Amino acid sequence: MAGWGRRALALLLDWFASMLVAATFAGPGVFSSRGLEAWAPMAVFLVEASVLTPLLGGSFGQLLTRVAVVRVDGKPLNLLLAVARTFLICLVIPPLIFNRDQRGLHDLVAGTVTVRR
Repeated sequence: MAGWGRRALALLLDWFASMLVAATFAGPGVFSSRGLEAWAPMAVFLVEASVLTPLLGGSFGQLLTRVAVVRVDGKPLNLLLAVARTFLICLVIPPLIFNRDQRGLHDLVAGTVTVRR
């Protein structure tokens, strides 16, 4: 299992990268807390993590911190489950509710586990 430190660092790297990409396309308004542009980093993160997780086994930050997302049953993770998992991460609360195996609600819904590479 991947520890909380690696997972938090991966999320921080993902968010930083999402802010930079969003600022490139939407302008400096993404750094403020006003307007529609403030939601652009969240949209970038949703797309980035949802696409990279089934393709490469993790988001940008997870790849850098050597964390992988795998299905518990060993099957490949599909795009629909990856979108559902990432959407729940965007809601913030589901990852904070977890079981003894350190699997948050987002992992339980998607049938995944976050492991070290």
